[in-house]
Amino acid sequence: MADIKDPENTIIMTLKGGDVIIELLPDVAPQHTARMKELARAGAYDNVAFHRVIDGFMAQTGDVANGNMENDFNIGRAGTGGSELPDLPAEFSKVPHARGSLGAARSQNPNSANSQFFINFSDNDFLNGQYTVYGQVTSGMEHVDAITRGEPPMNPDRMISVKVAADV
Repeated sequence: MADIKDPENTIIMTLKGGDVIIELLPDVAPQHTARMKELARAGAYDNVAFHRVIDGFMAQTGDVANGNMENDFNIGRAGTGGSELPDLPAEFSKVPHARGSLGAARSQNPNSANSQFFINFSDNDFLNGQYTVYGQVTSGMEHVDAITRGEPPMNPDRMISVKVAADV
């Protein structure tokens, strides 16, 4: 497993192929970092589907209201919800949407991010300054690359579990 420098700000996301280690960026996006840790600690991301996966672009997940594949799952509704927590204000920065970066998914309103996020498959510079970047995959990107594609995928993959490294 990757060398974890800051366990309190590191996420371990277990996918079908293995663990993905994500280093969060609390100095860049403190509110988004705190939200991800809060939802991970509540178990809210466990079994949530990757509902929008575009080859060469990104894999989107995190709809804790409609994306849990163990709780009345309907792929048609996945991607339409968030958590019961309030939406977050944008925390735009100079950090680029590079391969493996974690971006906050949102509606047209820049201050509407809640629980959904995406992992970039490639450098997506056109997203820079438009979506909050709050993490970077440091290990296990091959497991992200293996996520089933589709909008939505016919048989979506899921986050089996999402934990804060400090809690493991």
